[in-house]
Amino acid sequence: MTSRRTHLIGAWALSLLSVCGTLSAQAQEDYPSRPITMVVPFPPGGVADAVGRPVAEAMGRYLKQSVVVENKGGAGGGIGMGQVAKAKPDGYTLLMALSSLVVLPEADKVLKRAPLFQLDQLKAIARFSADPTVLVVRAESPWKTYAEFMAYVKAHPAKVSFGSSGNYGTMHVPMEQLKAATSSYMLHVPYTGAGPAVMALLSGQIEALSTGPSSVAQQIKAGKLRALAHWGEGRLASLPEVPSLKELGVPIAYAQWSGLFVPAHTPAGVVEKLRQAAKFAAADARANQAMVASGSSFMFQDAPEFERYVQTDAKDMAALVQRIGKVD
Repeated sequence: MTSRRTHLIGAWALSLLSVCGTLSAQAQEDYPSRPITMVVPFPPGGVADAVGRPVAEAMGRYLKQSVVVENKGGAGGGIGMGQVAKAKPDGYTLLMALSSLVVLPEADKVLKRAPLFQLDQLKAIARFSADPTVLVVRAESPWKTYAEFMAYVKAHPAKVSFGSSGNYGTMHVPMEQLKAATSSYMLHVPYTGAGPAVMALLSGQIEALSTGPSSVAQQIKAGKLRALAHWGEGRLASLPEVPSLKELGVPIAYAQWSGLFVPAHTPAGVVEKLRQAAKFAAADARANQAMVASGSSFMFQDAPEFERYVQTDAKDMAALVQRIGKVD
């Protein structure tokens, strides 16, 4: 009797597992069956937002479901990133992150605080852009060139303030690089995102900032801001008259990349559909036009290549954060 009961229980368990597996496979085949949320972990007006919106629209057309952008700012992007890292891994919550994603966990270690997320809680889907940041000042400022700006900074320590999207964020790290490379000091003023920081620069609350071209391209074209230098190699297609810091004798570089992630353990079938949707978005004419209009362009990497890129960048940025050390 005991043997027969054990056999029946085993058969029932196998049957249940089979049913569950069938339902899971069916759910992946039916994905997506409802709208998807794309979390942009910054306020509107920044690089992640400028990339996220055309990508979300194009992916929605491919997937035949709306991909709704939700701006969730705070903690230099950490609040929104942490939200997605802890979300249900079903493909209905996506993250459009910036390169601060690989910096913040290391910054938490330096500051000896509980991490908002860890990198292994997220799975890479695709990289969309990788732009060097640009040093900008107001057009009416007295500095026409980088040399004039830096001469003033060195002659007036702590008088020049720069804005950022938050401590250790993609606007803060390149400025810390510049300070270290030039033995200069500027006052850091963190905001909740690139959009608010740019508004602070335009209104005269701060004197300078470093951000991706898409955050300031329109203001530069309108004659409201002036670009003095950038952190890339050679010249930028969108700002061909602006020299790189390397050209100016400052041997530093920094790329502000944007990429799509989902919670770890998202089913493979769902991940594959999102990869195909991301490829479609990067090749889509409408999305490309929006990117060019914003002052950027797609630099697409599919999941395998992007995963390697993220791991390499994480190692490099960890070393940089350790050099920066604790900041207020």
